[in-house]
Amino acid sequence: MSHEPDKHAPDKHAPAQRAPAEHGALLHRMPIELRWRDLDAFNHVNNSNFMTYLEEARIRWFESLGEDWVTDETAPLLAAVQMNYRQPIPYPGSIVVELTADRVGTSSVTIGHRITGADGGTLHADGHVVMVWVDRRTGRPTALPGAVRRVAGG
Repeated sequence: MSHEPDKHAPDKHAPAQRAPAEHGALLHRMPIELRWRDLDAFNHVNNSNFMTYLEEARIRWFESLGEDWVTDETAPLLAAVQMNYRQPIPYPGSIVVELTADRVGTSSVTIGHRITGADGGTLHADGHVVMVWVDRRTGRPTALPGAVRRVAGG
């Protein structure tokens, strides 16, 4: 068994990585204070809570648009998720969730995400989600709300 450091293991003390080139403009930045209930048996934030943090940031961004993003007729659905877990989130602490506009389609938007330490020094996770707006009655894709298109589309 070798006692050499793993060359592929992330360096805990390295600065947070920049968003990959495919990430677009920053849409929203939300600080979060960790809660005791977020922990798992290993005394760090359970990986399922990463998704909850992202969901909360997305909802806050949608609400910040100041226009309807969900109606009785249309609603967004989470169509795909890519989550790259980079470093565990230790407790106690604070994190920041950043959302970026990666791609805007006719009925969908790809939202990039990063979860970092509050000081930006540690990248805990990154990736993206695809949100598709659908007609509630038919279940078929429908046009993005105007505010989502304007803000995410630049």
